[in-house]
Amino acid sequence: MPPRIAMPSSRTPHRTIRRSAAVSTVVATALAAGLLSATTASSAPAYELRIHDIQGDTRVSPLAGQQVSDVSGIVTGVRTYGSRGFWIQDPQVDADPATSEGVFVYTGSVPTVKTGDAVRVSGLVGEYIPGGTKSGNQSVTQISKPAVTVESSDNDLPAPAVIDAAAVPDAYVPDGDPADGGSVNGLDLQPDAYALDFYESLEGMNVAIDSSRVIGPSTKYGEVWVTVKPEENASPRGGAVYGSYTSQNGGRLKIEQLAPLAEQPFPQANVGDELTGRTEGPLDFDQFGGYNLAARTLGTVTDNGLTAEKTRRQRRKELAVATYNVENLSAADSQEKFDALAGAVVRNLASPDILTLEEIQDNSGPKNDGTVAADETLKRFTDAIEAAGGPSYDWRSIDPENNKDGGQPGGNIRSVFLFNPARVSFTDRPGGDATTATGVVRERGKAALTHSPGRVDPVNDAWDNSRKPLAGEFTFRGRKVFLIANHFGSKGGDQSLTAHLQPPNRKSEAKRLRQAQAVNGLVKDILKVQKKADVIVLGDINDFEFSATTEALTDGGVLYPAVKSLPREERYSYVYQGNSQVLDQILTSPSIRRFQYDSVHINAEFAQQNSDHDPQVLRFKP
Repeated sequence: MPPRIAMPSSRTPHRTIRRSAAVSTVVATALAAGLLSATTASSAPAYELRIHDIQGDTRVSPLAGQQVSDVSGIVTGVRTYGSRGFWIQDPQVDADPATSEGVFVYTGSVPTVKTGDAVRVSGLVGEYIPGGTKSGNQSVTQISKPAVTVESSDNDLPAPAVIDAAAVPDAYVPDGDPADGGSVNGLDLQPDAYALDFYESLEGMNVAIDSSRVIGPSTKYGEVWVTVKPEENASPRGGAVYGSYTSQNGGRLKIEQLAPLAEQPFPQANVGDELTGRTEGPLDFDQFGGYNLAARTLGTVTDNGLTAEKTRRQRRKELAVATYNVENLSAADSQEKFDALAGAVVRNLASPDILTLEEIQDNSGPKNDGTVAADETLKRFTDAIEAAGGPSYDWRSIDPENNKDGGQPGGNIRSVFLFNPARVSFTDRPGGDATTATGVVRERGKAALTHSPGRVDPVNDAWDNSRKPLAGEFTFRGRKVFLIANHFGSKGGDQSLTAHLQPPNRKSEAKRLRQAQAVNGLVKDILKVQKKADVIVLGDINDFEFSATTEALTDGGVLYPAVKSLPREERYSYVYQGNSQVLDQILTSPSIRRFQYDSVHINAEFAQQNSDHDPQVLRFKP
């Protein structure tokens, strides 16, 4: 592709001013490429470099690495914390919808300009990558090391570009250019065809949204996710469900406020609430979610009354099995956290017969002191459950090797079985430890584990720095039930949905795929000995119901993802960047033909959370 030339807009005023060094460089490049004759170049009228010339019509500025002089614009927003600087916008737009009229000016220190100032900026054009090159993020075009001249103050701001359902295309982003390693950076923007191209065409500009539904709860960092497409994959509770790799919910937009939190607290909002009225400010891009509106003025949160769900109690002949990630619970935590989590087990989960827990930490919590036992953590939790009116749960677990199972350093998180001994019995088969694998044998014509509780293939390097699955045998009303509790490797290190490589690189999936294959192997071993054995695989799978991880778990038809029994709009256990998605799962063997499944929404959609995950419950008659 020949070099792109930033030429003057037809709407630029006709006046003779100094040609900048950057524009001279672009003309020189065009001469060298044979795209512009010497005669034409020498007779070309001098023109003022404008912001849309800097932005260009791709994601990367055609003037990156070049000095520019006297770039004019109106200050539309000032950021005094974090990446300090300000945004400017040219009120004289060009005719190309792909070229933004705004740009960020990075100062590094608190800017001295204020919103409404008319300025001229000289400095270095660059592409800043939030999170660094390894993150895979797109870059932000900016001017750094600026010299700023304020020409006047209290000017009217350029009218905002309104972002609404009609403006944002349904398609999310084009596939990257194979010749460029799969990157979209060099592709011409198509703002009328792709949502991410549309947002990129407004990078740095003053934008606005009108009343919009909250799809990701507010956080302590002063942010909230909304959608400008209220009908896009909507959940019954007001979220936006992430249902496939090709349906990314392009109407999602993160809202942050420009005012520091110390000066102006951010309003609390839950999923399904409304950000009412107009929210306006520059459109930015950051490493935590991509495009976001840096709100100079913020709408008002209207509470739509979202409440925590409660599942029904199991009937006498039903076995209720649940899984719950309790987010780094340790004996070092406050009693308030224990009481809140315990209350949810009793009131919202209706005291299931068996409850697998993920992220139970050792007794000293994040203190990296060599402690691996978690008996104090579990006693406090089970005591709190009983105090809340629940059963007197017993537990089984295997202590990990110190700092070998990932998670918070020193925390030694692990999966745990809680069970109600008044309803369920546990079959103890000794010998299981951190490095010994449980196996399957035939006992009186039926399958049995060699170790219960036992770990699944713990020396397999698929589990390096990751939680090892916990397997155990239970008996309910004379029927044996095998449970395998899991906490697969996280998605840490994956590229974001807004990455410059499209599709993004999901490198963490390779590890989860191998973990799923190991668990699937144990399930196959059980069913090979006893075809109609009741086997349940559950926990924080850290992957979607449509993922390759789930496909590997179900290989050979030995398991079924029970969440698929729910309508698509109800399949989620976690909310990330405004996408309601499945991470926590319960999968059943073919003998469990009839069951009821419930994703109990008590945390992920709320600003006030006891955990960041929602628990899952399955009820069936063995």
